[in-house]
Amino acid sequence: MKTVNRSYDSYAQARAAVEAVEKAGIPSSDVSLIANKHVSAEHGHVDHVADTAAGAGIGGVLGGGAGLLAGLGLLAIPGLGPVVAVGWLGAMAVGAAAGVATGGLVGALIGAGVDQEEAAVLSEAVRRGGTLVTVRVPDDEVGRIEGLLSIHRPTDIGARAATWRKEGWKTFDPDAPAYLPNETEIERMRRDWRDEGMGKQA
Repeated sequence: MKTVNRSYDSYAQARAAVEAVEKAGIPSSDVSLIANKHVSAEHGHVDHVADTAAGAGIGGVLGGGAGLLAGLGLLAIPGLGPVVAVGWLGAMAVGAAAGVATGGLVGALIGAGVDQEEAAVLSEAVRRGGTLVTVRVPDDEVGRIEGLLSIHRPTDIGARAATWRKEGWKTFDPDAPAYLPNETEIERMRRDWRDEGMGKQA
């Protein structure tokens, strides 16, 4: 099995990607989604998860339809704090999975076969407001699933990391505060959502 990871600037893109891989026959048990709790861009707007729910375990379903996303809820991950999450990677990140001694998204990704540098960048992307989709697939399915995930416009994580490093970022800091996007970034997410034509309700 291989682990395929893609980071998205909006929850809406990530949700569409998850639904696509599930429709392609990947079991929900092999799919995971983790998002910054402050950002959930869906149907052209940004929702802020209620602070009163911060720190709660998985529960308080946020609404995701059928499949994996039906169980979406709040989860406290060491180094990130409360996130919106569902799936196997979240369990590893909190140290709840069998055989996992400590939590943390970086450690969970490394445990899933991701190299340390990429794991740090993907974790930083979540901290800064992104949504991470991780899929476990057989070796011969990697290309097909990567293609499906790419349709929904994931971020170029290498280019994003290069930009952060120019700004002084070095690696993921578990003590750094969760990132809250400013109004300009929120409007960009809304625009991207509209431009994709995905914000139109059926």
